[in-house]
Amino acid sequence: MDIFEHFRTTVSSVIEQLVTAGTLPEGTDMSRIAVEPPREAAHGDVTTNAAMVLAKPAGQRPRDLAETIADLLRRSDGVAAVEIAGPGFINLQIDASFWPDVVRAALEQGERYGRSDIGAGVSVNVEYVSANPTGPLHVGHCRGAVFGDALANLLAFVGHDVVREYYFNDAGGQVDVLARSVFLRYREVLGEDIGEIPSGLYPAPYLIPVARHLADMHGADLCDMPEDEWLPLIRREAIEFMMAVIRSDLEAINIKHDVFFSESSLHGPGGPVETTLAALRERGLVFEGRLPPPKGQLPEDWEDLEQTLFRATEFGDDVDRTVIKSDGAYTYFAADVAYFQTKYDRNFKQMIYVLGADHGGYVKRLQAVAKAISGGDAEVIVLLCQLVKLFRGGEPVRMSKRAGEFVTLRELIDEVGPDVIRFIMLFRKNDAPLDFDFEKVTEQTRENPVFYVQYAHARICSVMRNAARSASGDGSGHLALTNCHLNLLQDDGEIAIIKRIAEFPRVVQGAAAAHEPHRIAFYMYELASALHAQWNRGKELPHLRFIDEKNPDATAARLALCRAVRYVLSNGLGILGVVPVQEMR
Repeated sequence: MDIFEHFRTTVSSVIEQLVTAGTLPEGTDMSRIAVEPPREAAHGDVTTNAAMVLAKPAGQRPRDLAETIADLLRRSDGVAAVEIAGPGFINLQIDASFWPDVVRAALEQGERYGRSDIGAGVSVNVEYVSANPTGPLHVGHCRGAVFGDALANLLAFVGHDVVREYYFNDAGGQVDVLARSVFLRYREVLGEDIGEIPSGLYPAPYLIPVARHLADMHGADLCDMPEDEWLPLIRREAIEFMMAVIRSDLEAINIKHDVFFSESSLHGPGGPVETTLAALRERGLVFEGRLPPPKGQLPEDWEDLEQTLFRATEFGDDVDRTVIKSDGAYTYFAADVAYFQTKYDRNFKQMIYVLGADHGGYVKRLQAVAKAISGGDAEVIVLLCQLVKLFRGGEPVRMSKRAGEFVTLRELIDEVGPDVIRFIMLFRKNDAPLDFDFEKVTEQTRENPVFYVQYAHARICSVMRNAARSASGDGSGHLALTNCHLNLLQDDGEIAIIKRIAEFPRVVQGAAAAHEPHRIAFYMYELASALHAQWNRGKELPHLRFIDEKNPDATAARLALCRAVRYVLSNGLGILGVVPVQEMR
């Protein structure tokens, strides 16, 4: 049950009554009416701005109209009291008899509680991670990987048809550098002294396993081949090997993509790059020209030469963008244009790109491409993830010995586990910097949010196990809990928990609309806090304990409440991709 949607319907009904009575004009626009939680709990359970947004078209003062609306709301089911605040806010206190229905709805809907169809089956392509296959995933990729995956889960939870996509660069100069670096390590594996790694090649030893794989597959045969033969062979096999490593690392953190899209598939005669640029050229959107010099000091490699450009400025970008350089080579942006075209051809009308903070310049150019190709029919949303800084006990973590220049994702997983990584990465807004301290994220304290939330779920599981072993266990079955005396849940702490449960559907919808999965993590912590607080009250006041042998009816109601919380925690953690553990170890 979404109580805010319920009372939105109540408010809308009252407005319709006033329109019928002639108090409000025909055709009154109710789209700007908000029904939401008040900023302060002391102001009630629900607040609405209806009087303030409708007063002007009605020719009334907001406070006067608020009194009229409030008078009708006081007669509505489920409303215990109504007050007018400030310039015309209407604050509602919900009747106590309403709260059991919230618990009952959570119990009846179970794993479906909080789900909705606001996505209406609309297809959304979420592209995330998309790291080049020139090395293993590292901490720099981790945050975008977790954020993108949680966002995809969230959008699917509210009814979108979501495709999770990984775009990997297997074309261009850097994969040739990868092949040459692997070939050098291959010769080393065969026993050759390769000396110091030449400048321009990848020096880290993470390529040695790839070289061993090649040696196992080909023996020393590659050494006798000319470069034009071994280079494409090693390039292909090195990319395949590194992508297998990347897939394995992602699966270790509970991430699986639906599509792995190869950049090289865009190139070649008659390929998407060629055909897409040709189509844009026919429309006059690709042309030969020169770019103005960049502002400030000119880069050393800048040349005032004629190039093939895309008219990005016609679609909101700051400058036109190069698609073919003066030497005839395609730019990475040309592939981006063609890649968007393939997504549009696959009938995606909303495409989300999750990129690192250093890709801020991509926002306008990708949106310009979307407008040019789709004519505004498709939307591009670029979400940026800020950097993650690693610490151990407050001290910066040194770089990885194995990777050389970074800490790998696998090393992070091996030390703290996937659940800790995912929750902590999501316990901050994606565009805010994040500090990850190995010691703090593994502490078993309230200050560690992942522990605190998982402990709440495990605590409920423990309560249920204890109830099953006790005399109260007779009433702990799902059907019995659904039909028990939920009106016995009257303590302030119990009501506080129910109010949190009631917020979940709205939190989910708001998080999905804003593309902000961190809202789910915040909500999980608040719900866990409410549960732990009531547990602690029961330690001081035995009659409030979840299991009270002297009061089986109250016990059944509290077990029902616990199970409802368990469903919400499980559903929310599922969105975040975190396992709801049944006991803490």
